[in-house]
Amino acid sequence: MASSERTPTDVDDIAEGWVDTLVDLDPSIGTYIGRTSHDDRLADYSPAGHERRVVAIRETAAALRSATPVDDVDRITVADLGSDLELDLERYAAGLHLRDLNVIASPAQEIRDVFDLMPTADVDDWSRIARRLGAVPGALDGYIETLRAGVAAGTVPAARQVREVAAQARRIAKADGFFATFAAGATAGESELPGALRRDLESGAGEASEAYGRLAEFLESELAPVAGEADAVGREIYALESRRFLGAVIDLDETYEWGIEELARMVAEQEAIADEIKRGASVAEAIAFLDGDAGRKLHGTDALQRWMQETSDRAVAELAGTQFDIPDEIRALECMIAPTQEGGIYYTGPSDDFSRPGRMWWSVPEGVTEFDTWRELTTVYHEGVPGHHLQIGQAVVNRGRLNTWRRQLAGTSGHAEGWALYAERLMEGLGYLDDPADRLGMLDGQRMRAARVVLDIGVHLGKPRPDGQGTWTGEFAHEFLSQNVNMNEGFVRFEVNRYLGWPGQAPSYKVGQRIWEQLRDEVARREGASFDIREFHRNALGLGGVGLDTLRSALLA
Repeated sequence: MASSERTPTDVDDIAEGWVDTLVDLDPSIGTYIGRTSHDDRLADYSPAGHERRVVAIRETAAALRSATPVDDVDRITVADLGSDLELDLERYAAGLHLRDLNVIASPAQEIRDVFDLMPTADVDDWSRIARRLGAVPGALDGYIETLRAGVAAGTVPAARQVREVAAQARRIAKADGFFATFAAGATAGESELPGALRRDLESGAGEASEAYGRLAEFLESELAPVAGEADAVGREIYALESRRFLGAVIDLDETYEWGIEELARMVAEQEAIADEIKRGASVAEAIAFLDGDAGRKLHGTDALQRWMQETSDRAVAELAGTQFDIPDEIRALECMIAPTQEGGIYYTGPSDDFSRPGRMWWSVPEGVTEFDTWRELTTVYHEGVPGHHLQIGQAVVNRGRLNTWRRQLAGTSGHAEGWALYAERLMEGLGYLDDPADRLGMLDGQRMRAARVVLDIGVHLGKPRPDGQGTWTGEFAHEFLSQNVNMNEGFVRFEVNRYLGWPGQAPSYKVGQRIWEQLRDEVARREGASFDIREFHRNALGLGGVGLDTLRSALLA
């Protein structure tokens, strides 16, 4: 697949030009894909910056409409990129950029998070970091200007999100917060950083920290008093965001009912496995039994990182050449402990030249020092191989057929996260979760994802509660999730706040898995005895990242 070559077309040129434009408008995107030419800058988050982006979107969409596809690769690019651009315009028209504030994936986090991906090997790297640190105040000032425009337009985020992000900003702004710690730890291998550069880093870190303090002050004093009290965004906005995260149009009401049924199936599976673990035990009793098993515990983040790496390396070695095509370029996956303590596990793809490998990150909350392998084994498969790393890394390898946009930036959460959940079930079928404890851990995650479908659609669309006691609220969402995950209070609180502020994203995992499985089963039905699961995976992953509607039309054409 990776060696197949095609001559770039006019459609490819448009897509490549769009990547160039995106990197110019938002240099953090360049950092993500390994283009360092703009690593000393940040995006313009002001209203003027958003308008420049919209002008560029319209120009690219027009060029794409006038282009003539020459093959199936082009046709998929036109369909998927065109859909992506049109949705961006719809979201802008709805004013969603004016209320872009949540606890996990808004400019308040993006501006800080990009520093995690920047190279730090030599003096030149740290010089670019120093200049980008100096750009943080301007980026945050532009962001505040846009949020103020939202206030003037009556388009504001929910008060809960404002309070939580203000607290995050306060932590970053502390004298021993992220930027101060990051700059103080600057090293260039065996070499000492020049004194002037170290002073620039310290100065930039101080300015960045102060800027986050100003953001916190704005959120607390200006935005919080006028923020919306309702967590729900309503059906119109939710439908837009659901399309954004799935790349597909779904029946939200049918999906809510399916989510309730899927959750019941996950509970039944868990109850059956709990009895395998300890005869007559409930799920809670089986979990308590496993939590008391010292042989299944890891102590400290160093042990966690080593276990993640060993588990990942073993999966790559065993699956390569038997179940999947795993090119040499992506057999290296780095397992990392993230520098933040916000909670969550995530993956970042390799740079386009593979100078930065794919990485699995674990953001360990403060005070958490013990980890249970039975809970987390499936997570390594989800984030690594055959999950995100295989899916995203394979697309990067396939540069002979796919343009940069298709390899590095296309796709949706439903495509990526749906594949990762599909991969978890696949590993169960391959015997990697034969231990009932490991299967219970996998189902713990699957149950949470099913619960999120019900919670997310329920709260944002104001659905009747499953217990018949009124309609969904943020408070009931917390109670509901607590009943369906075996996690500490801090995790539950963060997760619920995430769903309330990021509508449509949480269901994309389980809904994406549903669509992946439906497609596999439909292809198998059509091909009958000739169906080859490995070939199905090869063809599907060979498309790179796409929306799920595009995936469906490509695989069933």
